Amino acid sequence: MPFKPADNPKCPKCGKSVYAAEERVAGGLKWHKMCFKCGLCQKLLDSTNCTEHEGELYCKVCHARKFGPKGYGFGGGAGCLSMDTGDHLKGENAGGLRTNGACMESRVIAKAPPGEGCPRCGGCVYAAEQMLARGKAWHRECFKCGDCQKRLDSTNCCEGPDKDIYCKVCYAKKFGPKGYGYGKGAGVLQSDPYANGDQAPKTTVIDTAAIQAPPGKGCPRCGGAVYAAEQVLAKGREWHRKCFKCHDCSKTLDSIIACDGPDNDVYCKTCYGKKWGPHGYGFACGSGFLQTDGLSEDEISANRPFYNPDTTSIKAPKGQGCPRCGGMVFAAEQQLAKGTMWHKKCFNCAECHRPLDSMLACDGPDKEIHCRSCYAKLFGPRGFGYGHAPTLVSTDSEPTVTYTEQLPFTGQKAAKGQGCPRCGFPVYAAEKMNSKNGTWHRRCFSCADCHRSLDSTNLCDGPNGEIYCRGCYGRNFGPKGVGFGLGAGTLTMA
Repeated sequence: MPFKPADNPKCPKCGKSVYAAEERVAGGLKWHKMCFKCGLCQKLLDSTNCTEHEGELYCKVCHARKFGPKGYGFGGGAGCLSMDTGDHLKGENAGGLRTNGACMESRVIAKAPPGEGCPRCGGCVYAAEQMLARGKAWHRECFKCGDCQKRLDSTNCCEGPDKDIYCKVCYAKKFGPKGYGYGKGAGVLQSDPYANGDQAPKTTVIDTAAIQAPPGKGCPRCGGAVYAAEQVLAKGREWHRKCFKCHDCSKTLDSIIACDGPDNDVYCKTCYGKKWGPHGYGFACGSGFLQTDGLSEDEISANRPFYNPDTTSIKAPKGQGCPRCGGMVFAAEQQLAKGTMWHKKCFNCAECHRPLDSMLACDGPDKEIHCRSCYAKLFGPRGFGYGHAPTLVSTDSEPTVTYTEQLPFTGQKAAKGQGCPRCGFPVYAAEKMNSKNGTWHRRCFSCADCHRSLDSTNLCDGPNGEIYCRGCYGRNFGPKGVGFGLGAGTLTMA
């Protein structure tokens, strides 16, 4: 039996066989990679920008130029006039002839009974290729716009009253409203020959007062009769949509921003606030602004709020009032610190009088409250290295700085076993540091040998009740001998 090669699909552009390694698919046909280009501008295409039309490929721009809608408003932007069909890009291939080298054989489609097949070609539609519109099944190849032949899907298909299908642009052009304002954007003139011939529609100004209504029944502004297609409701009365504007600034209103005034007219929110809203300090655009419409300077000065409360006017029982002024503290102004209640006005630093809150307040041993800076100045650690940067750091094994013991200037020592293990004074919550051997002051929480400041990550509790850094702990209480020094093979007897 003679050898018969496999029948490979032919490229519609060049007519040669297309193999799987170089094929591109569009419109149900297979193309070579280098033949997959626009038929007008010869731009190489991909699956995102190709459009197939009667066996020829186009980019989206050339397809719209050649087959898209034409006329006023269909150019590059709103208000443009485009009649370009891409004839200047055809070159020698003029006259509407196909530039393909392939022979397109028409498909043989079995005819369906009348009224049951594809509405466009009348052939039988099978489940693998059907597209639904108007309650009927269409071939995928026939599912195109009736005017521009653009391929459609369920998102951009519009069913026309002539029992055909169209893209959204052609449907609006053929069956949509015509006239000023119905083009591609607001203010565009749609002068398509479907509706108006060669003449653009004339713009007319509607006189809403031409048909007068009985007294008390028409539009409150012009007195004209109001019909259902144009009525807007406010204050139980009907207005023309054209007349439904702010009485002062003529801003167009809707049901969200319209305000009914006591003079039976409508206003925008801004004009209503100016004319009928509260006046005085704090009633303008935001808090702290002064609304001065209709007020004199004397009235403005008289209405400006000023109040200096006297917190000591109501005295509290001893030990129950504000610790600073001794006045009664009510719930609306109370601030809590050290289990006592303070006035909001009195809740400031005792030294610099900076206003405080629960995040900034520090309770001092003198039963006062301080900001963090003043607390550190009065009760924090002192000495070399506890000031501002730059500080001096020694790299020697032995400390070169003599640290003086920092003890509080006032107060009594705590009971035995209850205070700081190093200094013996009471430890308050703002400066508490915890270890296995007890609670320490932050200033005392340092190595007993090298006086290096410690924290929870480098703390070592010694068997003598003191705390050490890791280096001093290993030197005092760690193993000694060969191999336990700074490196393997070293000898330490420290």
